Amino acid sequence: MNIQATERPASHLFYVTRLRRPLVDRAEGIYFWTEDGRRFIDGSSGPMVSNIGHGNRHVIEAMKRQMDKVSFAYRLHFENEPAEELARRLAGKMPGDLDRIFFVSGGSEAVESAIKLARQWAVATSQPKRWKVISRFPSYHGGTMGALGVTGDLALTETFAPQIQPMPAIPAPTAYRDRDNLTMEQRGVRYADMLEEKILAEGPESVVAFIMEPIGGAATAALVPPDSYFPRIREICDKYGILLIHDEVMSGAARTGRYLGGDHWNCKPDIITLSKGIGSGYAALGAMAASAKLVKPVLDMGGFQHGYTYAGNPLACSAGLAVLEEMERLGCEANAAAMGDLLKSALEGLSKRFPFIAGVRGKGLLIGCDLVADPVTFEPFPKTQATNQRLLDIAYDKGLILYSRRIRGDGAELDNLILAPPLIISAAEIGEMVSILGDSFEQLAHELDLPVNG
Repeated sequence: MNIQATERPASHLFYVTRLRRPLVDRAEGIYFWTEDGRRFIDGSSGPMVSNIGHGNRHVIEAMKRQMDKVSFAYRLHFENEPAEELARRLAGKMPGDLDRIFFVSGGSEAVESAIKLARQWAVATSQPKRWKVISRFPSYHGGTMGALGVTGDLALTETFAPQIQPMPAIPAPTAYRDRDNLTMEQRGVRYADMLEEKILAEGPESVVAFIMEPIGGAATAALVPPDSYFPRIREICDKYGILLIHDEVMSGAARTGRYLGGDHWNCKPDIITLSKGIGSGYAALGAMAASAKLVKPVLDMGGFQHGYTYAGNPLACSAGLAVLEEMERLGCEANAAAMGDLLKSALEGLSKRFPFIAGVRGKGLLIGCDLVADPVTFEPFPKTQATNQRLLDIAYDKGLILYSRRIRGDGAELDNLILAPPLIISAAEIGEMVSILGDSFEQLAHELDLPVNG
């Protein structure tokens, strides 16, 4: 018997809101089905997690085999083969000498680990005054207290401000919004130079690291900096002896058409954080990658003062290893690049019809845009209008799951939208997704009396 959300017993769970959703029954490929038979396209891979899609039999069978052997073994008591092999395989995909892997259960944990490793490295190398981690505004790096300290979104941090160690920040390189006479390459250098200005203002001896998303995530919706930004950032970090941390939690694991977002620019950071796509929703899994030159002095000093119960869990790592194998077998990087071009082109086409879509951007299957009242000035919609939430609800009712955030900055707010379906999506499925998206924009425009061209 099918039970509608309004007919189900009261839930003892609580999450972000009181909103009830249909009860999910099964998932396969890019689709979900609910118990009442409705089908949904997973247009966002959840929160950009399900990179290889749902119901992958190779991953499921690998996890079953591991459960028949051992599901949990604490890292201080035993080593396990899935963790050792996954670490070896991940190290082979990291740039430069980042061949030391520390496993965690999620993105926030990975960022916490990176911040703590940077600090302990500074102490272990006789630089105890270095503790500040510069980040960007806006940005998103996780929900734990340490991760919130480097997250640039007042909607998430303001309530907890008294409990958070505030960290300095520089503007995110939103060069596509700038109205000046500079080229994009000049803008990239200008945004990067803001890091040097901030380092000098804070005191170089107090700064230990700079953390950034190579391609923007939840806060900046697939923001792609100008090419000139990356080498200049690396040059500045090297000049002042500061560690460069790349947060690849969302942009990594083939999401952007390369295994790492930074691979598009041949970047070589000092620390990389990963999660989401490396487990692809089959298990809670994340990782931090660093070089031996960072890890060795920390271990020599007495050990890494940090850890998690499920670090290197054999079941999670067996899933991660199978996910990596499937990414390679299915050609996820190449498909993400090709299908991403189709999806981005389609969204650009929709932006010509619906001028409240602005700043289309992204790489691979991490595509974003802004929803604005004025596409020239990027004036946001009134908060009371809840434009982005209404779009999500309309699309959901039509069977398409999207991801959107309203970001709060210093005196400004902006709605963004991310399109990020599983990397296995086909051209026909892209067409189906875009058709529903177009209908959703049409309904939104009609309901809110927004401009439509043609």
